[in-house]
Amino acid sequence: MFKRILLAVDGSEHSIRSVKYAIELAEKFGGTVDAVYVVDGDTAKKDVLHATDKFEVEKKRKEKIKPVRDELLASGVVFGTHILHGDPGPKIVEFANEREFDCVVIGSRGLNNLQTLILGSVSHKVAKRAACPVLIVK
Repeated sequence: MFKRILLAVDGSEHSIRSVKYAIELAEKFGGTVDAVYVVDGDTAKKDVLHATDKFEVEKKRKEKIKPVRDELLASGVVFGTHILHGDPGPKIVEFANEREFDCVVIGSRGLNNLQTLILGSVSHKVAKRAACPVLIVK
């Protein structure tokens, strides 16, 4: 049923909690997990302005998803990680739909409170537009 699970993470507390649910689904259904972290335009600009070189930028982004990787590694579940660029909601939906995932697991609140207030949360956008079931973790 849920063989291919997409786990959307951003380093927030809710996204870290969502890892546990993705692992449980993968274990229960013998599935795999693909974790995605989307770098939006503002984050990309800040990363470049505060870094000395592109390797430092890449290192900081990998550090952001390190807790997720560590938890997935410890679980023994087969997984992959992807760093994407763009607007998080649409990018996650595009990735999920193009690759025909069976389920998306995402935290209910991310790091960008301003976007949540003005535009609506990323999890809400994903739930509305993804072609597969979406598990939103509080």
